[in-house]
Amino acid sequence: MVAQIDKNYISYRPSRVWSRLVSYVAFEGRPITTRGRWINVFLFQNFKLIRLIPQAKKIAPPVFIVGTGRSGTTILGVVMSMHKDIGFLNEPKVIWASLNKNDDLIGSYSEGDARYRLYEKDASSSIVQGAHRIYGAYLKICRSKIVLDKYPEMIFRVPYLKKIFPNSKFLFLSRNGWDTCSSINQWSERLGEEKNGKVHNWWGVDDRKWLLLVEQLIPEHSDLSPHKELLLEMSDHRHRAAVEWIVTMREGVSLLNSFPEAVLHIPFERLASNTEETMDKVSKFLDLRDDQVFEDYARDTLKPTESKPHFALPDFLVDPFLETQRIINEAANGQ
Repeated sequence: MVAQIDKNYISYRPSRVWSRLVSYVAFEGRPITTRGRWINVFLFQNFKLIRLIPQAKKIAPPVFIVGTGRSGTTILGVVMSMHKDIGFLNEPKVIWASLNKNDDLIGSYSEGDARYRLYEKDASSSIVQGAHRIYGAYLKICRSKIVLDKYPEMIFRVPYLKKIFPNSKFLFLSRNGWDTCSSINQWSERLGEEKNGKVHNWWGVDDRKWLLLVEQLIPEHSDLSPHKELLLEMSDHRHRAAVEWIVTMREGVSLLNSFPEAVLHIPFERLASNTEETMDKVSKFLDLRDDQVFEDYARDTLKPTESKPHFALPDFLVDPFLETQRIINEAANGQ
């Protein structure tokens, strides 16, 4: 399925297919675990040219979908892309890597240093201008009004993004920890591969993402940092996913407290089981105009999923995991 386009998507609003194809072909890039990576060279050159010409279109405040991957972030983005005003970029990490050499956690586009956290000071004037020009060109070509950028790890870079786009908004998607971790495990086992002597999977090229997470984020968590050496030796995808889920969900709750006007919490279970009410809340949060086709497509597309079985965790992860799940449930119920 190219660009998440299927027959149902086409039948609801054929005009949105153009936007998705433009996103997929000319702006999203190809990560390390996919084919067609030859196109990345052309995308980098294209972005370089775009940054040299005047901005094609004024940027309305963009929207970022953040959280832990495999939490429903893609399906939410696809549903949102059905709205007549939205252009959906599905993890356009090639754009952000072209703007900032420290962006690439996976190693899809760079072998240089990378940082989980980026701050206001990292958003230089050239990065701000470049982001506006690339987004402007995207909106012009795909004939949309609002950029919706799904990049889960941007949850750790909100100050950076707010410096680039001061009025940007964030959809923080959470999902039950057991289900998220099981999905990450299945993804890595299905799509992980060894190529040219290097392992490419969920954790980046030769564990690049995992090592960055342990080195840069774990020291911020007093209940996890004493176990840093054990984490570095950890190889089970589910256990690693539990760690990523813990630090990401905690970050999301922190953002809800720090930027309540800019961040909306969307529990995936509620999105799937109570779609109409949840999507109405999303539309109001983003000030989207009424769109019946979009609403109908959301109801038809979003469905509850079967819960995954629990699995054994290392002893030192049990309490942090369960406590984080409690905090997320509390945040959801407090809305």
